[in-house]
Amino acid sequence: MNKVILMGRLTRDAEIRYAQGDNSLAIARFSLAVDRRYSKNAEEQSTDFINCVAFGKIAEFFERFGRKGTKFVVEGRIQTGSYTNKDGQKVYTTDVVVENAEFAESKSAASGNAGGFAPADRPAPSQAAGDGFMNIPDGIDEELPFN
Repeated sequence: MNKVILMGRLTRDAEIRYAQGDNSLAIARFSLAVDRRYSKNAEEQSTDFINCVAFGKIAEFFERFGRKGTKFVVEGRIQTGSYTNKDGQKVYTTDVVVENAEFAESKSAASGNAGGFAPADRPAPSQAAGDGFMNIPDGIDEELPFN
């Protein structure tokens, strides 16, 4: 099974190209900065910069909303490849081919980040508590299907 799920911020605006031919296909290339903790202490962490590529409708999504600093969750697969550069050296590549993408924060949360934003048509969570979960009214315990 080859499945990847990442959450991170774009390091720069997504680079969009269109394939030539009868059906011009959008191709988006971008890099996600993904935090990696390497100890139980949350202050000790580093960042991985992961190259991603998206095609078609998902690439068009990044063309519209893929701005530097915007936080996304992407789902896809790892794809490796190689090519020979102009100096005759073989170069190996590793990319995440994005099959699904969505915003990882609300518009109000993104506005606090430099360069980050979310679309106006996506509503912010209305009754979110400080931990990101919705508040459950008192006395509703009897109606929940689990204890």
